[in-house]
Amino acid sequence: MKKTLPVVIVIAALIIIGAIASSVKRTKTVDWKESFNEQSVKPYGLKILYNELSSLFPDHKIRTVYHQPSSYLKENSKSGYGDHEAAGNYIIIGNSNYLTTYSVDALLKFVEEGNTLFISSYYYTQALHDTLNIDIDFDFNPKKDSISKLSFKNKDFAPVDIDKNAGDYYFSNLNQTGYEVLGYAETDEKRPNFIRVPFGDGRILLHTEPKIFSNYNILKDDRYTYVEHVLSYIPDGESIYFDSFLKYQTPYNTNVEEESNLSWFLEQLAFRWAWYTALVFLILFMIFNAKRRQRIIKIITPLRNTSLAFVKTISNLYIEAKDYRNLTDKKITYFLEKIRTDYNLDTSTLDEEFIKKLAAKAGKKTDDVTKLVACINRMRAKDEFFEDNLVELNRYIEAFYSK
Repeated sequence: MKKTLPVVIVIAALIIIGAIASSVKRTKTVDWKESFNEQSVKPYGLKILYNELSSLFPDHKIRTVYHQPSSYLKENSKSGYGDHEAAGNYIIIGNSNYLTTYSVDALLKFVEEGNTLFISSYYYTQALHDTLNIDIDFDFNPKKDSISKLSFKNKDFAPVDIDKNAGDYYFSNLNQTGYEVLGYAETDEKRPNFIRVPFGDGRILLHTEPKIFSNYNILKDDRYTYVEHVLSYIPDGESIYFDSFLKYQTPYNTNVEEESNLSWFLEQLAFRWAWYTALVFLILFMIFNAKRRQRIIKIITPLRNTSLAFVKTISNLYIEAKDYRNLTDKKITYFLEKIRTDYNLDTSTLDEEFIKKLAAKAGKKTDDVTKLVACINRMRAKDEFFEDNLVELNRYIEAFYSK
Protein backbone atom coordinates (compact mmCIF):
# COMPACT_ATOMS: atom_id res chain seq x y z
CA MET A 1 0.00 0.00 0.00
CA LYS A 2 2.86 2.39 0.83
CA LYS A 3 4.40 1.75 -2.58
CA THR A 4 1.24 2.78 -4.38
CA LEU A 5 0.74 6.01 -2.39
CA PRO A 6 3.27 8.11 -4.42
CA VAL A 7 1.61 6.90 -7.64
CA VAL A 8 -1.80 7.95 -6.32
CA ILE A 9 -0.50 11.39 -5.37
CA VAL A 10 1.07 11.86 -8.82
CA ILE A 11 -2.16 10.84 -10.59
CA ALA A 12 -4.24 13.18 -8.42
CA ALA A 13 -1.82 16.05 -9.09
CA LEU A 14 -1.93 15.43 -12.84
CA ILE A 15 -5.73 15.49 -12.83
CA ILE A 16 -5.84 18.77 -10.90
CA ILE A 17 -3.21 20.33 -13.19
CA GLY A 18 -5.20 19.14 -16.22
CA ALA A 19 -8.38 20.67 -14.82
CA ILE A 20 -6.66 24.01 -14.29
CA ALA A 21 -5.07 23.91 -17.75
CA SER A 22 -8.39 23.11 -19.42
CA SER A 23 -9.98 26.18 -17.83
CA VAL A 24 -7.32 28.56 -19.17
CA LYS A 25 -8.58 30.48 -22.17
CA ARG A 26 -6.53 30.06 -25.31
CA THR A 27 -6.47 32.32 -28.35
CA LYS A 28 -8.36 30.69 -31.20
CA THR A 29 -9.05 31.60 -34.79
CA VAL A 30 -12.57 33.00 -35.10
CA ASP A 31 -14.75 30.82 -37.31
CA TRP A 32 -17.23 33.05 -39.19
CA LYS A 33 -19.01 30.16 -40.88
CA GLU A 34 -22.79 30.51 -40.69
CA SER A 35 -23.76 27.23 -39.06
CA PHE A 36 -26.87 28.41 -37.12
CA ASN A 37 -26.13 25.73 -34.53
CA GLU A 38 -28.08 26.41 -31.33
CA GLN A 39 -25.24 24.90 -29.25
CA SER A 40 -22.49 26.96 -30.91
CA VAL A 41 -20.87 30.01 -29.28
CA LYS A 42 -19.24 31.01 -32.57
CA PRO A 43 -20.25 34.40 -34.05
CA TYR A 44 -22.91 32.89 -36.32
CA GLY A 45 -24.15 30.25 -33.91
CA LEU A 46 -27.52 30.56 -32.13
CA LYS A 47 -26.51 29.81 -28.53
CA ILE A 48 -27.71 33.14 -27.13
CA LEU A 49 -31.07 33.09 -28.91
CA TYR A 50 -31.63 29.47 -27.90
CA ASN A 51 -30.90 30.20 -24.24
CA GLU A 52 -33.22 33.24 -24.29
CA LEU A 53 -36.23 31.50 -25.82
CA SER A 54 -37.81 30.95 -22.42
CA SER A 55 -37.50 34.69 -21.70
CA LEU A 56 -38.86 35.71 -25.10
CA PHE A 57 -41.79 33.30 -24.78
CA PRO A 58 -42.44 33.08 -21.01
CA ASP A 59 -45.92 31.59 -21.39
CA HIS A 60 -44.86 28.83 -23.79
CA LYS A 61 -43.38 25.38 -23.38
CA ILE A 62 -40.03 25.34 -25.25
CA ARG A 63 -39.44 22.05 -27.07
CA THR A 64 -36.32 21.27 -29.12
CA VAL A 65 -36.80 19.05 -32.18
CA TYR A 66 -33.80 16.84 -33.00
CA HIS A 67 -35.50 14.87 -35.80
CA GLN A 68 -37.03 15.65 -39.16
CA PRO A 69 -40.39 17.39 -38.60
CA SER A 70 -42.16 14.62 -40.55
CA SER A 71 -41.35 11.96 -37.92
CA TYR A 72 -41.67 14.31 -34.93
CA LEU A 73 -45.08 15.76 -35.86
CA LYS A 74 -46.42 12.34 -36.89
CA GLU A 75 -45.45 10.83 -33.54
CA ASN A 76 -46.91 13.76 -31.60
CA SER A 77 -50.28 13.73 -33.36
CA LYS A 78 -53.70 12.49 -32.29
CA SER A 79 -52.92 9.00 -33.60
CA GLY A 80 -49.22 9.01 -32.55
CA TYR A 81 -47.48 7.69 -29.47
CA GLY A 82 -45.71 10.89 -28.37
CA ASP A 83 -46.02 12.51 -24.97
CA HIS A 84 -48.25 15.35 -26.24
CA GLU A 85 -50.25 16.54 -29.24
CA ALA A 86 -48.17 19.04 -31.23
CA ALA A 87 -49.74 22.52 -31.38
CA GLY A 88 -48.36 26.05 -31.31
CA ASN A 89 -45.44 27.60 -33.21
CA TYR A 90 -42.62 25.88 -35.13
CA ILE A 91 -39.35 27.88 -35.58
CA ILE A 92 -36.63 27.12 -38.13
CA ILE A 93 -33.61 29.42 -38.48
CA GLY A 94 -31.01 29.11 -41.22
CA ASN A 95 -31.39 25.44 -42.19
CA SER A 96 -34.69 25.02 -44.03
CA ASN A 97 -33.00 23.68 -47.18
CA TYR A 98 -32.42 20.36 -45.36
CA LEU A 99 -36.15 19.69 -45.02
CA THR A 100 -37.35 16.63 -46.90
CA THR A 101 -40.51 16.66 -49.00
CA TYR A 102 -42.26 14.63 -46.28
CA SER A 103 -41.25 17.19 -43.66
CA VAL A 104 -42.59 20.07 -45.75
CA ASP A 105 -45.91 18.23 -46.11
CA ALA A 106 -46.02 17.59 -42.34
CA LEU A 107 -45.29 21.25 -41.54
CA LEU A 108 -47.96 22.50 -43.96
CA LYS A 109 -50.49 20.15 -42.40
CA PHE A 110 -49.41 21.46 -38.99
CA VAL A 111 -50.12 25.03 -40.17
CA GLU A 112 -53.45 24.09 -41.78
CA GLU A 113 -54.68 22.96 -38.38
CA GLY A 114 -54.34 26.53 -37.02
CA ASN A 115 -50.68 26.66 -36.00
CA THR A 116 -47.77 28.92 -37.02
CA LEU A 117 -44.57 28.15 -38.95
CA PHE A 118 -41.70 30.68 -38.74
CA ILE A 119 -38.72 30.22 -41.09
CA SER A 120 -35.76 32.57 -41.41
CA SER A 121 -33.47 31.34 -44.19
CA TYR A 122 -31.77 32.67 -47.29
CA TYR A 123 -33.72 30.26 -49.48
CA TYR A 124 -36.19 27.46 -48.88
CA THR A 125 -36.62 23.93 -50.09
CA GLN A 126 -38.19 23.79 -53.56
CA ALA A 127 -41.36 22.10 -52.30
CA LEU A 128 -42.13 25.17 -50.18
CA HIS A 129 -41.44 27.54 -53.10
CA ASP A 130 -43.81 25.57 -55.33
CA THR A 131 -46.60 25.30 -52.76
CA LEU A 132 -46.58 28.98 -51.75
CA ASN A 133 -45.67 30.26 -55.23
CA ILE A 134 -42.87 32.49 -53.96
CA ASP A 135 -39.56 33.55 -55.53
CA ILE A 136 -36.41 34.76 -53.75
CA ASP A 137 -33.77 36.92 -55.46
CA PHE A 138 -30.40 38.21 -54.31
CA ASP A 139 -28.82 41.62 -54.83
CA PHE A 140 -25.17 42.35 -54.00
CA ASN A 141 -24.44 45.11 -51.52
CA PRO A 142 -22.52 47.85 -53.40
CA LYS A 143 -21.45 49.63 -50.20
CA LYS A 144 -17.81 49.35 -49.17
CA ASP A 145 -18.76 48.99 -45.51
CA SER A 146 -21.17 46.09 -46.37
CA ILE A 147 -23.93 47.60 -44.22
CA SER A 148 -27.63 47.09 -44.92
CA LYS A 149 -30.70 48.38 -43.11
CA LEU A 150 -33.48 46.10 -41.86
CA SER A 151 -36.82 47.77 -41.23
CA PHE A 152 -40.49 47.01 -40.57
CA LYS A 153 -43.75 48.09 -42.15
CA ASN A 154 -44.88 48.93 -38.62
CA LYS A 155 -43.32 52.36 -37.97
CA ASP A 156 -43.39 51.75 -34.21
CA PHE A 157 -40.54 49.28 -34.71
CA ALA A 158 -37.23 51.06 -35.23
CA PRO A 159 -34.93 49.85 -38.06
CA VAL A 160 -31.41 48.54 -37.41
CA ASP A 161 -28.21 48.32 -39.43
CA ILE A 162 -26.48 45.00 -40.08
CA ASP A 163 -22.81 44.79 -41.09
CA LYS A 164 -20.76 42.09 -42.83
CA ASN A 165 -23.66 41.80 -45.27
CA ALA A 166 -22.60 40.82 -48.79
CA GLY A 167 -26.10 41.38 -50.14
CA ASP A 168 -29.83 41.11 -49.55
CA TYR A 169 -32.15 38.18 -50.14
CA TYR A 170 -35.72 39.32 -50.82
CA PHE A 171 -39.11 38.17 -52.11
CA SER A 172 -39.55 39.12 -55.75
CA ASN A 173 -42.99 37.64 -56.46
CA LEU A 174 -45.73 38.68 -54.06
CA ASN A 175 -48.83 38.96 -56.22
CA GLN A 176 -50.83 36.38 -54.29
CA THR A 177 -53.94 37.50 -52.44
CA GLY A 178 -53.60 37.72 -48.68
CA TYR A 179 -49.77 37.81 -48.56
CA GLU A 180 -48.73 40.61 -46.18
CA VAL A 181 -45.33 42.33 -46.16
CA LEU A 182 -44.07 42.86 -42.60
CA GLY A 183 -40.47 44.01 -43.13
CA TYR A 184 -37.86 45.16 -45.61
CA ALA A 185 -34.16 44.97 -46.46
CA GLU A 186 -32.82 48.34 -47.56
CA THR A 187 -29.52 48.75 -49.37
CA ASP A 188 -30.09 50.67 -52.61
CA GLU A 189 -33.78 49.84 -52.73
CA LYS A 190 -36.50 48.89 -50.26
CA ARG A 191 -37.29 45.20 -50.80
CA PRO A 192 -39.59 42.89 -48.81
CA ASN A 193 -37.69 40.36 -46.69
CA PHE A 194 -40.34 39.45 -44.08
CA ILE A 195 -43.85 38.31 -45.03
CA ARG A 196 -46.90 36.63 -43.52
CA VAL A 197 -48.71 34.01 -45.62
CA PRO A 198 -52.15 32.67 -44.63
CA PHE A 199 -52.40 28.89 -45.01
CA GLY A 200 -55.45 26.91 -43.96
CA ASP A 201 -56.43 27.96 -40.44
CA GLY A 202 -52.86 29.02 -39.61
CA ARG A 203 -50.14 31.24 -40.97
CA ILE A 204 -46.55 31.04 -42.24
CA LEU A 205 -43.97 33.72 -41.40
CA LEU A 206 -41.06 33.84 -43.85
CA HIS A 207 -37.88 35.87 -43.26
CA THR A 208 -34.73 36.03 -45.42
CA GLU A 209 -32.00 37.32 -43.06
CA PRO A 210 -31.23 34.48 -40.57
CA LYS A 211 -27.86 35.84 -39.43
CA ILE A 212 -29.61 38.66 -37.54
CA PHE A 213 -30.52 35.97 -34.97
CA SER A 214 -26.86 34.94 -34.48
CA ASN A 215 -24.72 35.48 -31.37
CA TYR A 216 -22.72 38.24 -33.04
CA ASN A 217 -25.70 40.34 -34.11
CA ILE A 218 -27.72 39.91 -30.91
CA LEU A 219 -24.74 41.26 -28.92
CA LYS A 220 -23.98 44.04 -31.42
CA ASP A 221 -25.41 47.44 -30.45
CA ASP A 222 -29.22 47.39 -30.26
CA ARG A 223 -29.83 44.74 -32.93
CA TYR A 224 -31.48 42.49 -30.35
CA THR A 225 -34.51 44.80 -30.58
CA TYR A 226 -35.00 43.77 -34.20
CA VAL A 227 -34.99 40.10 -33.17
CA GLU A 228 -37.57 40.83 -30.46
CA HIS A 229 -39.81 42.67 -32.93
CA VAL A 230 -39.62 39.88 -35.53
CA LEU A 231 -40.47 37.21 -32.97
CA SER A 232 -43.33 39.36 -31.64
CA TYR A 233 -45.28 38.42 -34.78
CA ILE A 234 -45.38 34.82 -33.53
CA PRO A 235 -48.81 34.48 -31.88
CA ASP A 236 -49.61 32.96 -28.52
CA GLY A 237 -49.68 29.17 -28.52
CA GLU A 238 -49.21 26.18 -26.31
CA SER A 239 -45.62 25.40 -27.35
CA ILE A 240 -42.58 26.71 -29.19
CA TYR A 241 -40.92 23.99 -31.32
CA PHE A 242 -37.32 24.98 -32.09
CA ASP A 243 -35.85 23.01 -34.99
CA SER A 244 -32.33 21.94 -34.00
CA PHE A 245 -29.34 22.22 -36.34
CA LEU A 246 -28.11 18.84 -35.01
CA LYS A 247 -30.38 16.09 -36.26
CA TYR A 248 -30.37 12.50 -35.02
CA GLN A 249 -30.22 9.98 -37.87
CA THR A 250 -32.28 7.45 -35.89
CA PRO A 251 -36.04 6.78 -35.70
CA TYR A 252 -37.99 9.20 -33.53
CA ASN A 253 -38.71 8.34 -29.91
CA THR A 254 -40.22 10.35 -27.09
CA ASN A 255 -36.84 11.03 -25.44
CA VAL A 256 -35.48 13.29 -28.19
CA GLU A 257 -36.05 16.57 -26.38
CA GLU A 258 -33.02 17.64 -24.39
CA GLU A 259 -33.15 20.38 -21.80
CA SER A 260 -29.38 20.75 -21.28
CA ASN A 261 -26.03 19.04 -21.75
CA LEU A 262 -22.87 18.39 -19.76
CA SER A 263 -20.91 21.10 -21.60
CA TRP A 264 -23.18 23.79 -20.15
CA PHE A 265 -22.60 22.52 -16.59
CA LEU A 266 -18.83 22.44 -17.15
CA GLU A 267 -18.99 26.13 -18.01
CA GLN A 268 -20.04 26.78 -14.39
CA LEU A 269 -16.92 27.07 -12.22
CA ALA A 270 -18.37 25.50 -9.06
CA PHE A 271 -19.84 22.50 -10.86
CA ARG A 272 -16.66 21.98 -12.91
CA TRP A 273 -14.49 21.72 -9.79
CA ALA A 274 -17.04 19.46 -8.10
CA TRP A 275 -16.98 17.23 -11.18
CA TYR A 276 -13.18 17.01 -11.33
CA THR A 277 -12.97 16.41 -7.57
CA ALA A 278 -15.44 13.55 -7.85
CA LEU A 279 -13.34 12.04 -10.65
CA VAL A 280 -10.19 12.25 -8.50
CA PHE A 281 -11.84 10.46 -5.57
CA LEU A 282 -13.33 7.85 -7.90
CA ILE A 283 -9.88 7.07 -9.31
CA LEU A 284 -8.40 6.92 -5.81
CA PHE A 285 -11.17 4.54 -4.75
CA MET A 286 -10.49 2.28 -7.72
CA ILE A 287 -6.73 2.23 -7.04
CA PHE A 288 -7.02 1.43 -3.33
CA ASN A 289 -9.61 -1.29 -4.00
CA ALA A 290 -7.92 -2.77 -7.05
CA LYS A 291 -6.41 -5.74 -5.15
CA ARG A 292 -9.04 -8.45 -4.74
CA ARG A 293 -9.04 -10.80 -1.75
CA GLN A 294 -10.32 -13.69 -3.82
CA ARG A 295 -8.65 -15.06 -6.89
CA ILE A 296 -10.37 -13.91 -10.05
CA ILE A 297 -12.38 -16.65 -11.73
CA LYS A 298 -11.83 -16.39 -15.43
CA ILE A 299 -14.99 -16.16 -17.47
CA ILE A 300 -14.79 -17.64 -20.94
CA THR A 301 -17.12 -15.86 -23.26
CA PRO A 302 -17.97 -17.02 -26.77
CA LEU A 303 -16.39 -15.26 -29.71
CA ARG A 304 -18.48 -12.47 -31.12
CA ASN A 305 -18.40 -10.29 -34.18
CA THR A 306 -16.58 -7.11 -33.20
CA SER A 307 -16.54 -5.47 -36.63
CA LEU A 308 -19.14 -2.85 -35.73
CA ALA A 309 -17.49 -2.12 -32.38
CA PHE A 310 -14.14 -1.74 -34.15
CA VAL A 311 -15.61 0.76 -36.63
CA LYS A 312 -17.19 2.75 -33.78
CA THR A 313 -13.90 2.78 -31.87
CA ILE A 314 -11.90 4.01 -34.86
CA SER A 315 -14.53 6.68 -35.56
CA ASN A 316 -14.40 7.87 -31.96
CA LEU A 317 -10.61 8.13 -32.18
CA TYR A 318 -10.88 10.37 -35.25
CA ILE A 319 -13.55 12.49 -33.53
CA GLU A 320 -11.53 12.86 -30.32
CA ALA A 321 -8.43 13.77 -32.36
CA LYS A 322 -10.57 16.33 -34.25
CA ASP A 323 -9.29 14.78 -37.48
CA TYR A 324 -12.28 16.04 -39.47
CA ARG A 325 -10.35 15.98 -42.76
CA ASN A 326 -9.72 12.24 -42.51
CA LEU A 327 -13.33 11.53 -41.51
CA THR A 328 -14.60 13.67 -44.39
CA ASP A 329 -12.34 11.92 -46.92
CA LYS A 330 -13.48 8.49 -45.72
CA LYS A 331 -17.13 9.57 -45.78
CA ILE A 332 -16.76 10.72 -49.41
CA THR A 333 -14.80 7.59 -50.39
CA TYR A 334 -17.40 5.25 -48.91
CA PHE A 335 -20.28 7.15 -50.52
CA LEU A 336 -18.67 7.11 -53.99
CA GLU A 337 -17.86 3.40 -53.63
CA LYS A 338 -21.52 2.72 -52.85
CA ILE A 339 -22.54 4.77 -55.90
CA ARG A 340 -20.21 2.67 -58.08
CA THR A 341 -21.58 -0.55 -56.61
CA ASP A 342 -25.29 0.32 -56.62
CA TYR A 343 -25.55 2.25 -59.87
CA ASN A 344 -22.46 1.13 -61.84
CA LEU A 345 -21.33 4.72 -62.42
CA ASP A 346 -17.83 6.10 -62.96
CA THR A 347 -17.07 8.49 -60.06
CA SER A 348 -13.68 9.70 -61.22
CA THR A 349 -15.17 12.96 -62.54
CA LEU A 350 -18.08 14.54 -60.68
CA ASP A 351 -19.38 16.81 -63.45
CA GLU A 352 -22.78 17.71 -64.93
CA GLU A 353 -22.96 14.43 -66.88
CA PHE A 354 -22.36 12.44 -63.68
CA ILE A 355 -25.08 14.43 -61.86
CA LYS A 356 -27.64 13.71 -64.60
CA LYS A 357 -26.83 9.97 -64.66
CA LEU A 358 -26.94 9.65 -60.87
CA ALA A 359 -30.22 11.56 -60.61
CA ALA A 360 -31.78 9.37 -63.32
CA LYS A 361 -30.61 6.05 -61.88
CA ALA A 362 -31.32 6.93 -58.24
CA GLY A 363 -34.68 8.54 -59.00
CA LYS A 364 -33.65 11.79 -57.27
CA LYS A 365 -34.21 15.43 -58.16
CA THR A 366 -31.37 16.89 -60.21
CA ASP A 367 -31.29 19.94 -57.91
CA ASP A 368 -30.77 17.75 -54.80
CA VAL A 369 -27.99 15.72 -56.48
CA THR A 370 -26.35 18.95 -57.67
CA LYS A 371 -26.20 20.28 -54.09
CA LEU A 372 -24.73 16.98 -52.84
CA VAL A 373 -22.04 16.84 -55.57
CA ALA A 374 -21.22 20.54 -55.04
CA CYS A 375 -20.74 19.85 -51.33
CA ILE A 376 -18.39 16.91 -52.08
CA ASN A 377 -16.31 18.97 -54.54
CA ARG A 378 -16.17 21.84 -52.04
CA MET A 379 -14.96 19.53 -49.27
CA ARG A 380 -12.27 18.08 -51.54
CA ALA A 381 -10.95 21.58 -52.23
CA LYS A 382 -10.86 22.74 -48.59
CA ASP A 383 -7.63 23.09 -46.64
CA GLU A 384 -9.08 23.57 -43.17
CA PHE A 385 -11.92 21.54 -41.70
CA PHE A 386 -14.31 22.13 -38.79
CA GLU A 387 -16.90 19.91 -37.18
CA ASP A 388 -19.67 21.79 -38.98
CA ASN A 389 -18.15 20.78 -42.34
CA LEU A 390 -18.48 17.10 -41.44
CA VAL A 391 -22.05 17.64 -40.17
CA GLU A 392 -22.98 19.44 -43.41
CA LEU A 393 -21.61 16.64 -45.62
CA ASN A 394 -23.31 13.95 -43.53
CA ARG A 395 -26.68 15.69 -43.75
CA TYR A 396 -26.49 15.95 -47.53
CA ILE A 397 -25.63 12.24 -47.82
CA GLU A 398 -28.36 11.23 -45.33
CA ALA A 399 -30.86 13.38 -47.23
CA PHE A 400 -29.87 11.58 -50.48
CA TYR A 401 -30.76 8.19 -49.00
CA SER A 402 -33.87 9.32 -47.10
CA LYS A 403 -35.75 10.93 -49.99
